[in-house]
Amino acid sequence: MALMRIGEFAKEIGVSVQRLRDLDKNGTLKPAVVSPKGTRYYSDEQLYQYTHQNQSHRKVIGYCRVSANGQKDDLETQISNVKTYMIAKGYSFEVVSDVGSGINYKKKGLQKLMKMISNKEVSKVVILYKDRLMRFGYDMFSYFCELNDTEIEIIDHTETTGEQELTEDLIQIVTVFADRLYGKRSKKTKKLIAEVSGKEADADDHGKEVDLVLMVHPLNL
Repeated sequence: MALMRIGEFAKEIGVSVQRLRDLDKNGTLKPAVVSPKGTRYYSDEQLYQYTHQNQSHRKVIGYCRVSANGQKDDLETQISNVKTYMIAKGYSFEVVSDVGSGINYKKKGLQKLMKMISNKEVSKVVILYKDRLMRFGYDMFSYFCELNDTEIEIIDHTETTGEQELTEDLIQIVTVFADRLYGKRSKKTKKLIAEVSGKEADADDHGKEVDLVLMVHPLNL
């Protein structure tokens, strides 16, 4: 029987050392061995039992997102498709949804999802398409899920992002960087945004500035 100290065991199961001490005191999770000096040791068998027992109480979350309020019908369709898939899989689930850009990481639904994952409440995140989760930073989010024993399940691996949605995300990126470089009220900022949105196409110099912004500040949001 392999043994590990309380700090190592706490890290493995994702709780604080104090939480383990409390579980010991109330008899919920007693250490396998306590040394004469009072050092607590936990076994690999306890790790296995705790992990699998708590896994059964974790939720499957279906996450759905569209970029704008005008896509509410698309959001309802997306939610319906995700629900149908999860019901067919036999999952006990909850759906979290957002309306917002794929490069906006402050959306309420996404933050709620990340908090649940961090609290070890989620066993699996189900999404219809990869870009419904986020436009950039997917690999980092995937690693975050992996650290918290959460799986990401993508229903359809087809790339479906429309040109309009990509344009809106690009406008947001350019807006952030242009604001920092020139200020929100600058004419240069307004021209950059106008060009990206297709409202102005007669200023080659500003088109070059768009490229420069994206090259010098890659996704530094």
